[in-house]
Amino acid sequence: MRRPRRWWGRKSTPAKVETYTRWSFHFFGLTEILMIGVSAFGQVGPRLATGLSLLVILHAAVCMLFSSRALDWTRGRRAQPLRLLWVLAVLTAVISIGAIGIAERGPGGDGVDAAAGSVFAGVLCFGAGTITLGVRNRRRVVAAVGGFALGAGAVSFPLGMPGIASAAVAGLVLVAGGFLAFTSIFSVWLLNAVYTLDEAKETRARLAVAEERLRFGRDLHDVMGRNLAVIALKSELAVQLSRRGRPEAVEQMIEVQRIAQESQREVRGVVRGYRETDLEVELTGARGVLTAAGIDCEVSGETSGLPTEVQSALGWVVREATTNVLRHGDADKVAVVVQTSEGRVVLTVENDGVADAAGTNPAVGSGSPGRPAATGRSVASGGSGLAGLRERLAAVEGTLEAGSAGKGVFRLTAEVPLPPGAGGLLEVAS
Repeated sequence: MRRPRRWWGRKSTPAKVETYTRWSFHFFGLTEILMIGVSAFGQVGPRLATGLSLLVILHAAVCMLFSSRALDWTRGRRAQPLRLLWVLAVLTAVISIGAIGIAERGPGGDGVDAAAGSVFAGVLCFGAGTITLGVRNRRRVVAAVGGFALGAGAVSFPLGMPGIASAAVAGLVLVAGGFLAFTSIFSVWLLNAVYTLDEAKETRARLAVAEERLRFGRDLHDVMGRNLAVIALKSELAVQLSRRGRPEAVEQMIEVQRIAQESQREVRGVVRGYRETDLEVELTGARGVLTAAGIDCEVSGETSGLPTEVQSALGWVVREATTNVLRHGDADKVAVVVQTSEGRVVLTVENDGVADAAGTNPAVGSGSPGRPAATGRSVASGGSGLAGLRERLAAVEGTLEAGSAGKGVFRLTAEVPLPPGAGGLLEVAS
């Protein structure tokens, strides 16, 4: 059972929905075989039942093939399967007409009439419902289902079926075929909606990264723009004074040197402020971003009074964990807990979006070979997210563990020791 679970777990949410939709269409074909083909053996003799069953199996196989290719067409992976659509339409008509012919001119008996009638109506219903997957607009869908229903009545009446029975067959094909068509079209619409939401989720994550880059670039521009302009002017002035042999050129170059050194300090300050994070701010931001993404986020614990370096390290853990949940996970709920005890701060981030909990990865967890693998695809593919967190935590003598915490749960745990005397400050703050 591990391999099917790994195969299913590696799929994204849209891929899972697509697999479910595809096999739902295949299940329609299996239903046609069981309801129509197999039931014929209890109504007529073995030879005739085998012939009817083979016709139904052939029709169901073409329906399953067409539904699979039509689904690929709706996703833009192949051209519209028009040739296969006409093959299915002609095959449906031929089998239904053949079933009526067997009922009217074949062996006598009520069982033969019932079996042939089931094949006639069933093939038309499943054919009409499946063919609608290969058309684009609603009018053509209605025309396809209505055409099969009218064709059922128009074919059955001249072959000897009473008028009321012909009308009943046409109504049955219209209702059953319309229901199958509605189910198929709604399933495709739902699949496209899931893919659209997933693309919007990825776009939102990319926009968040782009916005942060713009903010950082704007801060650098604000710091460096004015200083570089002053440096350029004073350098030009120093060149002019030097050409004239004026001693003030030296003073201007000293001023340029001072402004350059000041600019270096300001840039370092901007970068330091970008790298350092506030834990409370990161927790608030994580809650807002996850909630906007439709993920339930619960945050508990006290963060006031923690040293700056501890907050910075744990803030990066929250930021990285939130990014992994948004980009790589499939979570519905995230829980963040901050606990302080015995001179240590423990931050735990749990989510229920495990993609593959059965694998192992030596790069994940505390570094031991047997630790469970993380669910983030960047981690599974050798990403540096957790490695970077360990480096930041190592600077404050902290540790990081990541892995499965039970069925369907992924846990990220960061533990940082408090500096001497910080425990008393926390008690006063609380």
